[in-house]
Amino acid sequence: MDQKFKLLLVSCCAPCSIGVIHKLHQDHVNFTVLFYNPNIRPFDEYQKRKEENKRICQELNVPFVELEYDPENWSKATQGLENEPERGKRCEVCFQLRLCKAAKYALQHGFTHFTSVFGISRYKDFDQVCRVAQAVSDQFNLPYDMTNWRKGGLAEQTIKLAKEKNLYKQNYCGCKPRPSKSPD
Repeated sequence: MDQKFKLLLVSCCAPCSIGVIHKLHQDHVNFTVLFYNPNIRPFDEYQKRKEENKRICQELNVPFVELEYDPENWSKATQGLENEPERGKRCEVCFQLRLCKAAKYALQHGFTHFTSVFGISRYKDFDQVCRVAQAVSDQFNLPYDMTNWRKGGLAEQTIKLAKEKNLYKQNYCGCKPRPSKSPD
């Protein structure tokens, strides 16, 4: 691995990230995990996800960085998109907001590349993540690693590791869950 290569990995939650973190660690990649998730509500949910990410990083001695929790900025960016379905326009705006913040951080701190685990979940559209990531990469002139972390058995390994580590697993992405409609 090139000694000058320095990767910033944007993590949403430990159950989605653990396989990627383990793989990068095993491959001796010079990387840091970045936790920037203003979309996660409520705050205690945010805290649980952050702490699980930190726990995995500490166990592997992987650097971990948390950026400020600013749900107001996320709400402003996604205003009017509250009723968008999963994989819809709100996800696109959310990815863009978070990846732009990550790219700025990466450039300010000497990272040569950045990537995320946003596309590893079966609930997300990998191609949508890549389209947004490419636009952010072009905007900041910073290469985005487009690795499909679902491939090569890594998705299965991620699930296995999350179970082995007994990671807290949430039942929604992070956006405020919509209230269930009551039956008529």
